[in-house]
Amino acid sequence: MKPLVWINAVGLSPAQIGKRTPHLAALAARGALAPMDPVLPAVTCSAQATMLTGQPPSEHGIVGNGWYWSDLGEVLFWRQPNRLVRGEKVYETLAKRNRGFTCAKLFWWWNMGARVDWSITPRPYYPADGRKIPAVYGWPKSYPKTLEAELGAFPFFDFWGPKSGLPSSRWLADATKLTLREHRPDLTMVYLPHLDYDHQRFGPESPEGLRALEELDLLIGDLVTAAEAAGAATLVVSEYALDSVRAPIALNRELRRAGLLEVRETPGGELLDPFGSRAFAVADHQLAHIYTQDEDARQAAREVVRSVDGVAALLEGDSRREAGLDHPNAGDLIALSERDRWFSYYYWLEDRAAPDFAPTVDIHRKPGYDPAELFVDPGLRLPAVRVARRLAQKRLGMRYLMDVIPLDGDQVRGSHGLAPRSPEHGPVFLCSEGWEACGGEPTAGRIPMTSVRDRVLKLVEG
Repeated sequence: MKPLVWINAVGLSPAQIGKRTPHLAALAARGALAPMDPVLPAVTCSAQATMLTGQPPSEHGIVGNGWYWSDLGEVLFWRQPNRLVRGEKVYETLAKRNRGFTCAKLFWWWNMGARVDWSITPRPYYPADGRKIPAVYGWPKSYPKTLEAELGAFPFFDFWGPKSGLPSSRWLADATKLTLREHRPDLTMVYLPHLDYDHQRFGPESPEGLRALEELDLLIGDLVTAAEAAGAATLVVSEYALDSVRAPIALNRELRRAGLLEVRETPGGELLDPFGSRAFAVADHQLAHIYTQDEDARQAAREVVRSVDGVAALLEGDSRREAGLDHPNAGDLIALSERDRWFSYYYWLEDRAAPDFAPTVDIHRKPGYDPAELFVDPGLRLPAVRVARRLAQKRLGMRYLMDVIPLDGDQVRGSHGLAPRSPEHGPVFLCSEGWEACGGEPTAGRIPMTSVRDRVLKLVEG
């Protein structure tokens, strides 16, 4: 076996590799570079599940970053158990076929319970008093303890939220170098997230987005050097690339106005009522799964959604199947946005009725993805004072809400989820080795994301 460092550089496209990215360009010049055909939706959990199993969402079941769990009657996002992904993962195949194979998995998703030798992933503590304490989970228990003893605590607030940025990617790159030195895995998987954040906040062509690209290039150059010192090849992939966007689409508000979506009024604001709703949407970037109770509700929802400005297509039946989303987890109807738009989860009609979690960073309670969590509410007169007051309440052991997030997504300038406008503006496959070593040249100049698993097997096993 030949060791491999597998880098997931979220948001990177082939079009971005050039003068601004000398380390990535040098890697491409001596190895293999091609665009990837992504899966739909082009989002983190679906893309990673496909690269790990070689299957589309219709087979592995991961139809987005979250979906409606009908048996539970809940919308759940960002679940982590490895067993939720149907199909044999690449590290399971390698362990089965190669005695002594070892793998380290750093912040790739589907990490909890993964059959790897070293793993680390974000996993806060939620005490009974309502607090949220940043933390990581890893296995064996000594692995995250060793990393944090050497590198300091993982910078959790730089991983997601208004502060998110370079420090999270830098910490993970340093953890990868330490893992290579101490353990020398046969397969080392690392997730570098920060490019995605500034592309969502400011847009992929913004000065801030281009600066994040240059920062990513430096980190990857450092990791390539560390991989070579360990005798390892390097593979760089991305899950998607981002489009510039101008405004959100609140499908749930339109379904509510049509009498299809119901809410439950609570002391903490209005909550989506999936049991009482005849139809509701689970928004996930530029795609929304729409779940309905019966055919009459489906027809009514179909008419509503088709009339909404910014909706480009509605998939169902054959078109849903052709898109690779014919799975019970998926919505009965699936809406795709125009390229310069994205779907919000918002269902309340007046801000005073918004649920108490809406102005907070709360990725598990919200029934949809919320990129507004990347911003501090511009309507706050003294946001630093608000944050300081909330932190003081936290230190005193009081219940508190870090309510500093805007109740709209008007500031968001980048999104993803659709097929790319051209192959060069989609996800990337970039390897330090030539095409023969990584499974053969691409067909028509690009490779399907479903082939990545077999290419990784080829790289490691030779």
